[in-house]
Amino acid sequence: MNIMKRNVLAALLVSSPLVAAAVEVSGNVTLASDYRFRGISQTDTQLAVQGGFDVAFENGVYVGTWGSNVDFANSLELDYYVGYAGDISEDVSFDVGYIYYDYPGTDKTARAFNSSAEDDYEEIYASISIQDFTLGVAYSDDYYLETGEFYYVYGDYSFALPYDMSLGLHYGYNDFEFSSDDSSAKDAEQAFLSDGEDSYSDYSVTVSKAVAGVDLSLSWVDTDLSESECFGTNWCDSTVVFAVSKSL
Repeated sequence: MNIMKRNVLAALLVSSPLVAAAVEVSGNVTLASDYRFRGISQTDTQLAVQGGFDVAFENGVYVGTWGSNVDFANSLELDYYVGYAGDISEDVSFDVGYIYYDYPGTDKTARAFNSSAEDDYEEIYASISIQDFTLGVAYSDDYYLETGEFYYVYGDYSFALPYDMSLGLHYGYNDFEFSSDDSSAKDAEQAFLSDGEDSYSDYSVTVSKAVAGVDLSLSWVDTDLSESECFGTNWCDSTVVFAVSKSL
């Protein structure tokens, strides 16, 4: 993350209007059997240790950071975000913000693909929730490894189950600017997916329950990508992910 972006987040934390407002600080830690981001494994289908913290102000502004081990980019992902959330009515709420995905210390020369490209990228996001349904969108002007514009549109729906359990349904559509079948060599190099794909869908079903102050979840996660379209790996295959989380 460059110095200017770090300074922007620092300024938000110490600026007098925000400090004057009441603040709520929270944290979280998670142990998961896999880190799936938009359906694709970030840990080569292995264990993930994750955690973060947030500072929320009573005026709706929030800032935070979150991190996880990954199986690429020097084995570490750090995310920094700032946003604004609030209620439109009793049943309708919104959330808008900016997030920066940072992969510190990456050895670009060790990469076989697009070795000169930057790993770090940024997105702006927005969502609106109506009772238990959420519709959201994220946009990056230059996605991971400088692969061009990217759009993510998703819908989530959750509802209560017996025995204080909950069920969450998720669908997401990922759209990339370039395909590996694009005519120019530069466009082909900028493609994120392999085998000519420039979009895919991800979906999941999650059952969760709080037990003795710990949140347990079991998720079925899948995409519509084949192995050849997913970098020749099983990272996009259907899987079950178990996670244990604790709020601090």
